[in-house]
Amino acid sequence: MKTRTYGTTRVTLPGLDETDQHLNPVAFLGGDTVRDFLYADVDLRDLDLIDTALLVGRIRNLSAQRTTLEGVRLSSLEITASTIGTLAWSGSRATQTHWAHSRLMGATISNVTLNDVLFEGCRLDYATFENVRATGPLVFDRCVLTEATFTGCDLTGAVFRDCTLDRTAFGHGKHRDTDLRGNDLSTIRGTANLTGGILLDPAQPDQLTRALLTELGATVRPLDNP
Repeated sequence: MKTRTYGTTRVTLPGLDETDQHLNPVAFLGGDTVRDFLYADVDLRDLDLIDTALLVGRIRNLSAQRTTLEGVRLSSLEITASTIGTLAWSGSRATQTHWAHSRLMGATISNVTLNDVLFEGCRLDYATFENVRATGPLVFDRCVLTEATFTGCDLTGAVFRDCTLDRTAFGHGKHRDTDLRGNDLSTIRGTANLTGGILLDPAQPDQLTRALLTELGATVRPLDNP
């Protein structure tokens, strides 16, 4: 079983071999269940998956202009080098799922439960996470989350590592043991919502102060400088 460790968090990766020999190439995704599959080098206008289970598979070099995932179960799935355009992902569950070096810019992810999920080197600019719940390890590793928004999310124990958090907004939610170490927090929004015991590195309290002052529109000047 392959794992990655981030601090005290260990995320379990999909149980896939390095080769694709045990996977069956498929020409399309759909139906009730797709298992032990390889879906690669596909260019689509629309990809709609509703009430589908994708179990033990690899999606590689997929380009879709518009994508809907509704009531979908993802398990032991690796998605790499893909562009998932206008993603609407809702009412779903994902476990042992690895998104790697893919573009999900502007995605809307709502009411999704994540357990052992790793986003690695992904573009998630302008993405909206709403009522997303981490029931197990959730890691964002070297992802771009410029102007992404988290609202009503349970990010308990989630890890953000070496990410771009430029104007990333954190709304009300659960942030106990959310690990923000190794990121520049000086431009994030919603600092007052990060209650419950987040983890910081020594440089980050000053960064959070700058972020809060920016949100308040405050000016800092010495008493002798009116």
